Amino acid sequence: MNHVPQLPFEKPHALAAAPELLDLRSRGSIHRVRTAVGDEAWLVTDYAQVRALLDDDRLGRAHPEPEKAARTGHSALFGGPLGNIDTERADHARMRGLLRPHFTPAHMRALRPRVGELTTRLLDELEKQDQPADLHAAVALPLPILVICALLGVPYEDRDRFHAWTQAAADTVDGTRSEQGLAALFDYGLRLVARKRADPADDVISRLCATEGVPDTEIASLTMALLFAGHETTVVQIGLGTAHLLADRTQWQTLLTQPELIPGAVEELLRAPAKGGGGIPRYARTSLEIDGTTVQAGELVLLDNGAANHDPTVFPEPARTDVTRSAAQHLTFGHGARYCLGAPLARIELREVFAQLIPRFPNMRLAVEPERLRTRPNVLTGGLLELPVAWRGSGAVQAPAPPLDSATEAYPRLPGHDAAMPSTIMSTAARIVSADISRPR
Repeated sequence: MNHVPQLPFEKPHALAAAPELLDLRSRGSIHRVRTAVGDEAWLVTDYAQVRALLDDDRLGRAHPEPEKAARTGHSALFGGPLGNIDTERADHARMRGLLRPHFTPAHMRALRPRVGELTTRLLDELEKQDQPADLHAAVALPLPILVICALLGVPYEDRDRFHAWTQAAADTVDGTRSEQGLAALFDYGLRLVARKRADPADDVISRLCATEGVPDTEIASLTMALLFAGHETTVVQIGLGTAHLLADRTQWQTLLTQPELIPGAVEELLRAPAKGGGGIPRYARTSLEIDGTTVQAGELVLLDNGAANHDPTVFPEPARTDVTRSAAQHLTFGHGARYCLGAPLARIELREVFAQLIPRFPNMRLAVEPERLRTRPNVLTGGLLELPVAWRGSGAVQAPAPPLDSATEAYPRLPGHDAAMPSTIMSTAARIVSADISRPR
């Protein structure tokens, strides 16, 4: 009997691709795999195939028999099918229609000065810290939270609570914890909606409240999904992008001397993070053929945008980070009808971070070897647990690295939220997140 590899594949370290994934990709574009919970699925790794299938209506997030569907894990966000197969397309179009006016280029441009001010303030605080400092905690984590709070109208002082809930919702192993986190976010969202109806402001939640025909439950689920997607993935990208630049100091130096390359470099840093296999889950709505392989209706198809971003036929020497590369065609934000609504905002944040960080800290370096960087375990979006850096003096500053089994972020424990959110609302919240975010891991 042929061996069926199981996800996720083991990576040598945080910045390296999984050897098993590289081997699979070299042998074709579609592969039979088992998910983390043992269910069978198809893994698509070829750039052209992934790009085409991301915009293929024969694939979707819903399943005709959800209880029988293969699952990727236990997360309430990405673990299994979402929504009603008969109304999925209309539901998705409605959600994007409600949100699109709040993510126009004009709205995003208006945020740029605020993003710049927040970045400067965080770097001021970083510069005062002892070495080694944790750039993840000092910059990568707080900046996206500050920005999304300003955009949505969420009080920043609530950050510890809602970040704890988003971390719980993203748990890929503990399904109960994931459901509780999502329910807690929804409860919090309902309270915010009530507050905005009583005292509206110039923010997304208030504008949605003023939109005729949108119930409070839908506003709460949409905005909490945005709260999750709008900060969690950008946190990951700032951390991994900085780590890639510092792992090869010639790239950092290139951007120091040629800052005009930063917009293009951001695209390369969005492309570069290596994956352990997986990708964006879809279910076949009908039987279809993918590169000569027949996929039956109802089967799970994993569109591995990370593997596609490392397709050597599109990106030569894909394992090498090259800030002069033309990488704008990457699939990190998806493609087609489900392309990430928040991509322009993420780009603004990333460009501002590197435009300020690099000239302000020209001698910044990793305080540990790249092989010792630790990732967040069992979290949907993955990313680094911490990013120890130094910038004064010379030589390596080695930060202690606790054992991997202790590598968890310290957040408040969740209060009880047993079945606090109806399953239909949970599905709505999860669907908007899963449709529009990508997973750097």
